[in-house]
Amino acid sequence: MRTRTLGKDLTVSTVSLGCMGMTHAFGAPSDTKEMTKLIHEAVDLGYIYFDTAECYTGENPDGSTAYNEELVGSALAPCRNKVVISTKFGVAHSPNGLLTDSRPETIRKSVEGSLKRLGTDHIDLYYQHRIDPDVEPETVAEVMKELIKEGKITHWGISETTEEYLRRAHAVCPVTAIQNRYSMMYREYDKLFPVLEELNVGYVAFSPLANGILSGAYKKSDRFSEKGDYRSFMPQFRAEAFDENEHLFAIISELADSKNATPAQISLAWMICKRPYIVPIPGTRKYERLKENAGAADIILSVDEVTEIDKRLDHTKMSAVFGGSKTHK
Repeated sequence: MRTRTLGKDLTVSTVSLGCMGMTHAFGAPSDTKEMTKLIHEAVDLGYIYFDTAECYTGENPDGSTAYNEELVGSALAPCRNKVVISTKFGVAHSPNGLLTDSRPETIRKSVEGSLKRLGTDHIDLYYQHRIDPDVEPETVAEVMKELIKEGKITHWGISETTEEYLRRAHAVCPVTAIQNRYSMMYREYDKLFPVLEELNVGYVAFSPLANGILSGAYKKSDRFSEKGDYRSFMPQFRAEAFDENEHLFAIISELADSKNATPAQISLAWMICKRPYIVPIPGTRKYERLKENAGAADIILSVDEVTEIDKRLDHTKMSAVFGGSKTHK
């Protein structure tokens, strides 16, 4: 697979792997042996960059906790010096939503825990998972600078950042990448492109397939009743959403046919070809999807084609999507 550079010098695969769903948010955690095999297959396909977080946990059938970091770290141990691992701090899940905590003492505790669970002596890309309104960006960036000096991390980033927060943090300790939501159903962060280019910061796109709905793999009749499956309350998976997104799906299918590709590949290729510093991290538990997503790196869309797709998306009615929705013309 071709590679891209995030920030000044972090080389990653053009399509990379978000590992969250292996243990978190998509029902019960998958079998550890199966997911370890899948991660090894990803490496064989050319995936270099693997994304996890300290809060990506799930409950195993025996009641024990499945830690995503432990799965990822153990699976990648045989090839640790050939891959990039990112993880995140500053978020905890609660019945009332996400709790943020980016106090320096919390970050220090988190990094030690992540290093232990990953079984590594350094983290290649360490993200602040969400902005903490009670902690200044300069304070967080100062801790990142210290952790880099100590060799515990080599690069850092911010997830779901704003321009102001990014600029203030970057002025203290250069940011390698942001990790923000991005897909054909959510393009609000297009407005960050100029500042990313100015500061030489990469864009890691999470939920690039809008939690999978843009893959074309789901039907109106699908239901998600398993405990811990967040799709059960995501608006894009409601039965009526399939009718609302009918035109969007038709556009993607038409583009896929024209490029001899799949809907998922077109959805990923669209953002890959939009900017040279965008790296999507779709997740999966299936080898077929892993291979399919990797194939998106080989699909070429011209500048004119990407511009035309954006124009069509601007005028396409869509359902609400988990994480936020754009107002369409």
